[in-house]
Amino acid sequence: MLRDPAVSADVTQDVFIRLWEHRSSLEEERVLSWLLRVARNACIDQVRKRKVRQPVENDEVGGVDVLTDQGPDPERATSMALFRERLREALDRMGEPHRSIVVLREIQGYKYEEIAEALTLPLNTVKVYLHRARKSLRKDLGEVHRHDYA
Repeated sequence: MLRDPAVSADVTQDVFIRLWEHRSSLEEERVLSWLLRVARNACIDQVRKRKVRQPVENDEVGGVDVLTDQGPDPERATSMALFRERLREALDRMGEPHRSIVVLREIQGYKYEEIAEALTLPLNTVKVYLHRARKSLRKDLGEVHRHDYA
């Protein structure tokens, strides 16, 4: 979410300090969802402080490398790079909590229940938002694809 390793490291450190401060009041089975929620909120606060989003300078979306090109074909490498950029732009246009849900589910592989708990949303809401976000991504990425090859 922050797209800056130094800022991400600072936020991560702050989150773990908060975990340490709350260690006696947290149930062990809820630590992961607590960490996800606190980290997400800390990242949102950090983004709000900056108010200006910096361009992404690496091949990551939401902090996780989603697509890597391993083939030697330059045309395929270019196509994959363009797709990653389009995906990044489509995710940037997506509002919260849709973006977080997509990143947590599709990129980081969390279960629906974990996402619901981390974002303090009902399970059905997470499923509906994910469905809408996927539909939006298909539309955005499909329109770009049709536009490029029309």
